[in-house]
Amino acid sequence: MATKDTQPTAIDEGETEENDAEADAKGKRAARHDAGAADLEKVTDYEEEKEIASQDIQDAMRVVSDRQNREAKAKHDKEKELSKVKINKDDVDFIVQEMEISRIRAERILREYKGNITEALVFLTN
Repeated sequence: MATKDTQPTAIDEGETEENDAEADAKGKRAARHDAGAADLEKVTDYEEEKEIASQDIQDAMRVVSDRQNREAKAKHDKEKELSKVKINKDDVDFIVQEMEISRIRAERILREYKGNITEALVFLTN
């Protein structure tokens, strides 16, 4: 009986060594597979961050564009309002001669001060 006990033990040891070798091979494959999954996870994380960053950039660009549009509209509205102001041509000539500035600037300043030559001259002298 002792021989019977030792024989199965020898067989068990051989099978165990084979099982260990197979487990090691599977473990290496699993480790390689896990490494590939980890790499894939890194790539997908990077892409998600890139998408979020591009959305942030698009939002920022939209805010800047909206702001520029509002400023352009405000400027256009102000120019339209200033063009409605009546100014005296003699006042423009007087400012051009006395202050030695261009006619366009003199007209603009008079329009901003609603045609009031006194306020326009005070502004120009200060």
